[in-house]
Amino acid sequence: MAERKIFAGPRVRRVRLGLGLTQTAMAEALGISPSYLNLIERNQRPLTVQLLIKLASVYKVDLDLLQGEGNGAATQLREVFADPLLSGEIPGDQEILEVAEAAPNAALGMVKLYRAYREQAARLTDLTDILAKEGHETSVSATHLPIDEVRDRLERRPNFFGRIEDAAEEFVQRLGPGEDLPGALKAWLKAQHGIAARTLPIHAMPNLRRRYDRHSMRLFLSERLSPFDRTRELAAEAAQLALSSEILAELEDLSFTSSEARRIGRFELARYAAHALMMPYGAFLSAAQKARYDIDLLRSRFDVSFEQAANRITTLSRPGAAGLPFFLLELDHAGNVIRRAGSQGYPKAAFGGLCPKLGIHSAFAQPGQILAEAAEMPDGTAYLTVSRTIDGPQAAFGERIRRTALLIGCELALAGETVYGPAVESTAARVLAGTACRLCERRGCLARAEPPLTRPLGLDEMVTGLSAFDFQ
Repeated sequence: MAERKIFAGPRVRRVRLGLGLTQTAMAEALGISPSYLNLIERNQRPLTVQLLIKLASVYKVDLDLLQGEGNGAATQLREVFADPLLSGEIPGDQEILEVAEAAPNAALGMVKLYRAYREQAARLTDLTDILAKEGHETSVSATHLPIDEVRDRLERRPNFFGRIEDAAEEFVQRLGPGEDLPGALKAWLKAQHGIAARTLPIHAMPNLRRRYDRHSMRLFLSERLSPFDRTRELAAEAAQLALSSEILAELEDLSFTSSEARRIGRFELARYAAHALMMPYGAFLSAAQKARYDIDLLRSRFDVSFEQAANRITTLSRPGAAGLPFFLLELDHAGNVIRRAGSQGYPKAAFGGLCPKLGIHSAFAQPGQILAEAAEMPDGTAYLTVSRTIDGPQAAFGERIRRTALLIGCELALAGETVYGPAVESTAARVLAGTACRLCERRGCLARAEPPLTRPLGLDEMVTGLSAFDFQ
């Protein structure tokens, strides 16, 4: 059996210095040469099992101390250097391990500073939201990643791209798909660009939803995708070819600051264009108004998924032909925000969407069910919210389904124009929600997870409130 080798030079050096020994004295006690011990301390030679046993017997050294990773400092340092702010300074694992081993206290100090920085960044973001709600704009931002830049730009503006909408309607009219949009798109791709579309089994494309092979001119789609999602991939491919100039013009108007942000933005615009092809603006707006924005009816009429129809409802902002100003929020089980969008810009300062009382969080307990309710914010603003879970690509046996939840919302004053209005009006009590716990000053909230940023904690030994975070 090959013996295990451990590189632990800095830890051996700390043991030697802690005992006040020279390299010569320790080497003699271990039965090795001083030069070999010097190589061990510089991590140029490993600690063998025999040397570990000698260190334990001669100096009573805890073997766990020699075999550990700097008491977890290395793992915590990896968290620090994974931050996008340090993207140009990322060391290799060996370098991180050397720092953690050579100076564990300094490493833990770096971790504490980093976590303090993250906490302050979160607080500044919360303060920015408070100032924005009061009408004071600020440039303070915690955005670092290109995806954050893209999301921020798209959330703040109306979810409407006029050039793409006009071009999409013209293209669909020329295409004349009738009742078979997927077939018409496949035929167009083949006839106009020589691209053949084919669905592949999971084992042939286990980790991809789509792949375009430039050499064979074939577009491969995964069988994991639902028929609706396959149609969206076909429509996105066609849109990038037929609507390329319109997509590019809208992309230029967004003025992203990096090539990576532009790439992500182009993907989002292609997705938007795909929905515009699947649900042409004029026809969809007319159907939505007649159906009183019943998402289930719309998904059936246009042969799309609930998620696709819900997304499309938030885009009805054409000047002179606008629908109700819906906004959309998508979360996963852990509360991570995947998407925000709005007909007139997502109302983050007023609505937020991160309150645990909202139906979007309850939807996970009732998969596939539509939950309609009225949510009232601390300032008295009220919203109609419609929540439902959606499932991701088909999972194989033994895989966990990717399930997220959507919330579609609009101001409660407009609820009467929707099919969901009567259900909300018949409910006597509104959900008393907030934007987010750190920004909400609602007292006695059983769901509060954090104290408000704007109030000091008011803990009293004689009185305990309903919330774990009572405040003054």
